[in-house]
Amino acid sequence: MNAIKNFEELTSHLSERQEKRRVAVVCPYDESSQQAVGRAISEGFAEPVLVGENAKLGNALPGIPRIDAQDDDDAAAKAVALVHQGKVDVVMKGLLNTDNLLRAVLNKETGILEKGRVLTHLTCAELPEYDKMLFMTDVAVIPYPTREQRQEQLRYLLELCRSMGVEVPRIALINCSEKVNGKHFPFTEEYLELIEQSKNGDYGRCIVDGPLDLKTSLSAKALHKKGLQSPLEGHADGLIFPDIQAGNVFYKTITLFGHARTAAILAGPQVPVVLTSRADDVESKYFSLALACVC
Repeated sequence: MNAIKNFEELTSHLSERQEKRRVAVVCPYDESSQQAVGRAISEGFAEPVLVGENAKLGNALPGIPRIDAQDDDDAAAKAVALVHQGKVDVVMKGLLNTDNLLRAVLNKETGILEKGRVLTHLTCAELPEYDKMLFMTDVAVIPYPTREQRQEQLRYLLELCRSMGVEVPRIALINCSEKVNGKHFPFTEEYLELIEQSKNGDYGRCIVDGPLDLKTSLSAKALHKKGLQSPLEGHADGLIFPDIQAGNVFYKTITLFGHARTAAILAGPQVPVVLTSRADDVESKYFSLALACVC
């Protein structure tokens, strides 16, 4: 499998693969969710079941199986139950608050985040000025990752890259400079541990380096101009941010000013969770569903 370089290649790959992922779509009352799911059906890579109040679903996606629910919390709980029953491979958020869905996902007794697993957010971005897909974590869930959480972030990010055909992912550990500074930026010392672990083969075939700033991670020209050496050679596939603030600012900047197209999922639960915003457009929800289905 060649590395997937844009979202059109992703959806074409899913269509050609002819493997349908079973998707529990929670409260798809909005038109954008319905259109995104409809496109995935027409492309042949999703087999959805709608979980929500029948009265609110109305005539949405006729012919698609549905499970009636009393309210948003009940719908989220029933979607999670389908995972335990082995009936769905993906959970997708529709028109309900994120809190409602996460309560069901994270419920200690009935949820789908197993003990010892870490819930984190993975983003895939297609930027006009970059020649391949760019993956990143975490821009939305973990405020200040611990050493253990960052190790799992790296594992999940590598898994996603490989699912997208990147055989030897190049991962940059982001900081505002390329220097290790344990006094002011203690996470940079943790970066050295990740690099050593990757060299020892703990994460399979990959190249991990840092601390690096964004420009030296993504531009060979910037790297060489600074007189630096890095095995990433300015061609990172994935970025691990030091905290949610850095990641979130970068994400919003590339979507607002960089005209990036993005998709995102939650990793860590037993199945991928598509957790788009209620304000996201059809394209973003469709691509996020596609990303979940390739995993």
